[in-house]
Amino acid sequence: MNLFNKKYNLMFLWVLLVVFFPVHADITLPDFTGLVKAHSAAVVNISTSKQQTTHPKIPPNVQLPEFPEGSPFNDFFEKFLDEQSPQHEDYYNSKSLGSGFIISTDGYVVTNHHVVKEADEIIVKMSDRREYVAALIGSDPRSDIALLKIDADNLPTVKFGSANELEVGQWVLAIGSPFGFDHSVTSGIVSAKGRSLPNENYVPFIQTDVAINPGNSGGPLFNMSGEVVGINSQIYSRTGGFMGLSFAIPVEVAMDVVEQIKSTGYVSRGWLGVYIQEVTRELAESFGMEKPSGALVAKIIDGSPAIDAKIKVGDVILKFNGQEITSSASLPPIVGRVKVGEKVSVEVMRNGKIKKLSVMIGQLPDNEREQQQSKTQKQKNGVLGMKLQELDEDDREKTELSYGLRVLEVHEGPASAAGIRKNDILQMIDGEKVDTIQNLKKLAKDLPAGKYVSVLVQRPQGPQFLAMQIPSESEQK
Repeated sequence: MNLFNKKYNLMFLWVLLVVFFPVHADITLPDFTGLVKAHSAAVVNISTSKQQTTHPKIPPNVQLPEFPEGSPFNDFFEKFLDEQSPQHEDYYNSKSLGSGFIISTDGYVVTNHHVVKEADEIIVKMSDRREYVAALIGSDPRSDIALLKIDADNLPTVKFGSANELEVGQWVLAIGSPFGFDHSVTSGIVSAKGRSLPNENYVPFIQTDVAINPGNSGGPLFNMSGEVVGINSQIYSRTGGFMGLSFAIPVEVAMDVVEQIKSTGYVSRGWLGVYIQEVTRELAESFGMEKPSGALVAKIIDGSPAIDAKIKVGDVILKFNGQEITSSASLPPIVGRVKVGEKVSVEVMRNGKIKKLSVMIGQLPDNEREQQQSKTQKQKNGVLGMKLQELDEDDREKTELSYGLRVLEVHEGPASAAGIRKNDILQMIDGEKVDTIQNLKKLAKDLPAGKYVSVLVQRPQGPQFLAMQIPSESEQK
């Protein structure tokens, strides 16, 4: 009975404490009201239009059916079109919406390249409902940045912060015009930094979970100090709408592009001249690395700065210009930001040893991809689960490859497990060049049993390193 009373008294005391002395969690959510009031006036809505010609009765991009010659339907459509066709061209405007922000009191405005691409007219609308026709000063498709100019003075402007100082988990805020709803405010956190997206090699994107939708493109991403740290550019979506993955261009990248457009009218980027790929766990083992890191050089472009720097195929670039290369995706933005003609240091791993080099950075050409062609060759033979043939002189000339073996068939074995495919051109194995079948057979005998070795193959899409595990007894078929 006494025990029951003691428990009852303790429970009663706990209820009194909760009612009269509530527990306050030491958590406060951010208040964005001051930030929005101070900086939203510098954010603008951007609308564009493009005039196109079309027949008034036929929707754009719709083709009329083709009928056999002499068909009565031909007469019908010719008569119908003659009756409906006007004496002049009919026009319609295709429109798009986006956002932007003012960076100078005299009217310079930053937005995305894809917002104003091919526009005949660009309208910048202020928060106080003033509207201006903007001139396109220049744009850069690779970074998706465009610079506009409106004829106005004493305009409100944004302050700039640093994307480099952002921390994952930090609060950020976006102001823009999703679906044309001017000055909509959304917030979230930084999800990741330095993201690489397909076909976007020169921008280390900021990933956030800020709600971004069509019309937000080109708008600013603010930190909690009211400073612009990024330009909202893309979302990842399977539906076309926001799904929690938004990407912004770091402000350092954007403003470098803006300054180049203002000063020269175009954007130049540093160029090393190598094809690279990720270092996998298996490749790291084959190179004698403790863990996967760096950018693996799969090919060097003729006449590039990499050749003068004596960088070789199979090198793993670990540091560039003093910055650590954690993955292959981190290298292109770092190279791109180096000024053309500047000499920088490169640290590579070659044959299990660290080697320090220096390279004079060139200018990224307009067409940085080389086209590769393939052709069936002569001389069949087999090794390591592959049927191969050597390249002849004609093939070397057309594929621009000075050595290698064409893979004709892949059977069950080391090659198949490594992902080697029919029509691959085998060029290197375990860091050694392969130019004849006899040479490959000799190399295969000395490969370490049970270990991974690197294999370089050429494909129509470009070069690629693979990791091949050598069995206890190498197959030679």
